[in-house]
Amino acid sequence: MNISYIIKFAIDLIAVLLLALGLKGLSKVRSARQANRLAAIAMGLAVAGVLINYLSTSGISIAAWTWIVLGTAIGGLLGLLTAIQVPMTSMPETVALFNGCGGMSSLLVAIAVFLFPLTNRSADLSNGKVELASIVVSVFVGAITFSGSIVAMAKLQGWLSTPIWTQSKLRHLFNIVFASLSLIAAIELIRGGQQGLWLLVVGSSLLGIGVTLPIGGADMPVVISLLNSYSGVAAAAAGFVVGSQLLIVAGAMVGAAGLILTQVMCNGMNRSLVSVLFGGALGANSSSKQASGEYKNITSCSVEECALTLEAAERVVIVPGYGLAVAQAQHTLREVTRALEAGGIEVNYAIHPVAGRMPGHMNVLLAEADVPYEQLKEMDAINPEFPATDVVLVLGANDVVNPQAKSDSNSPLYGMPVLDVQEARTVFVVKRGMNAGYSGIKNDLFELTNTSMIFGDAKKVLGDLLVELKELGVGKKN
Repeated sequence: MNISYIIKFAIDLIAVLLLALGLKGLSKVRSARQANRLAAIAMGLAVAGVLINYLSTSGISIAAWTWIVLGTAIGGLLGLLTAIQVPMTSMPETVALFNGCGGMSSLLVAIAVFLFPLTNRSADLSNGKVELASIVVSVFVGAITFSGSIVAMAKLQGWLSTPIWTQSKLRHLFNIVFASLSLIAAIELIRGGQQGLWLLVVGSSLLGIGVTLPIGGADMPVVISLLNSYSGVAAAAAGFVVGSQLLIVAGAMVGAAGLILTQVMCNGMNRSLVSVLFGGALGANSSSKQASGEYKNITSCSVEECALTLEAAERVVIVPGYGLAVAQAQHTLREVTRALEAGGIEVNYAIHPVAGRMPGHMNVLLAEADVPYEQLKEMDAINPEFPATDVVLVLGANDVVNPQAKSDSNSPLYGMPVLDVQEARTVFVVKRGMNAGYSGIKNDLFELTNTSMIFGDAKKVLGDLLVELKELGVGKKN
C-alpha cells in the first residue's frame, strides 16, 4: 500500500472527526467559538490531504501550483476581510452568500470534471452513468443553491423586494417549466450530450430564483437554513464526482444538520416546509386591515418611568429582536443589565427560535456582548416564567411577541409559537415607530394595558436608561 495513501487516509479521518466535533459544538453558544476553530482546522487538513494525494499520483505542475496559491491567497484574504468588517446586522446576508459560494464551488467542480475528465479515474466520465448522475445532482443542486442564495442575500440586504406577480399562482407555472427544463437537460446529460450541461445550469439557476423570489422576509430564517442544507448536498455530490470520501462525509453531515435545523425553524413558526417554499410570503393573504394595523389605545412612556419601574423590580426578562441588532446596541444593553444585576435584580434573556433574520442570530449577538450563557433562555423554558416576571423589556422584536398568534384564529400568525410576554406584570417595548413586523400584521401586544411603548433608537434609549438607573442609584446597592 502506498505510503502517501495511508497519510491521506489518516488526514481525512482526522478531518472528518474534527468536523463532526465542530458541528456538535455549534449546538451550544458556549462551545461555538471553539467549534468553529475545529471546523476550520478540519478544512485546512482536507486541502492538505488533496494536495498530498495529487503530488504522489500525478504531481502538480508549476502552473497548477500558481493557480492553487493564487486562489488560496485571494479566498483567504476575502474571508478575513469579511470576518473583520461585516457587522452583526449583515450576518444573515453573509451566511446566505457563503451558502451560495458553497453551491457555486460544487457546480464548478462538476462542470470541470465533465469537461476535463480526471485521468486517474477507472472509467471515462462520458461512459460512466454513476459518475454522470453525480454530476447531474451536483450541477442541479449547486445551481439552485447559488442562485437562491443570491436572491435571499439581495432580499435581506434590501436590494430586492418581492414582486407582486410572484404572489399569484402563475409563479408555480414558471417553476414547473424551469423544473421540466432541468429534467430534460439532466436526461440529455446522462445520455452523453454536452449541450445538456449548459441547459441544466440555466434551468436549475432559474428554478432557484423562481422558488426563492416569492418567499417573504418572515420565512427567510427557514430559507437560509434550507440553502445551507442544499450546499451540503451539493458538496456531497461533488465528492462522488471527484472520488473524495472526505467531501462526501462532510457534505452529508452539513446537509443533514441543515435539514434538521430547517425542521426546527418550521416548527418554531408553525409552518410546513411546503408552505414556506410554495405558499408565498407569510401574511401575503392577510386583509388590508390586518396589514395596516391602525392602533387606537397605545400608551407611551419616558425612559425615566421605565427606569423607576426597573428599580422596583425583582425579575426582569429581556426580549432581543432584529431592531437591537440594527441599532448595534448589544453592548449598551449589557451595561444596563450589569447595573440591574448589581442592584440585586434577576435578569434573563428570552430567545425565540426565529428571532432576527437567521437561526441563532440573537444568541450570537448577545454572546458578542459577553452575556452569560446561562441567562439565555429558550422559548419553551422562559414562557412559564413570564407570569412571575415583574418587567419585560422588548427590544426591536415584533411578530415573536404577538399574542394574536394564540388569540386570533383568523390571523396568518395563528398557531405560531410566541413568547408570552403579555403575562408579565409590566411590558416595555422599545421601537423606532409603529411599523409592522415581517408578517405585516398588527401586534395586539402594543395595545394591552400592561404595555408601554418607548419610541426611539434602541441604543440611544438604552444609553439614556443607563444614565437614569445610575442617577437612581441602581447598581450601587449592597
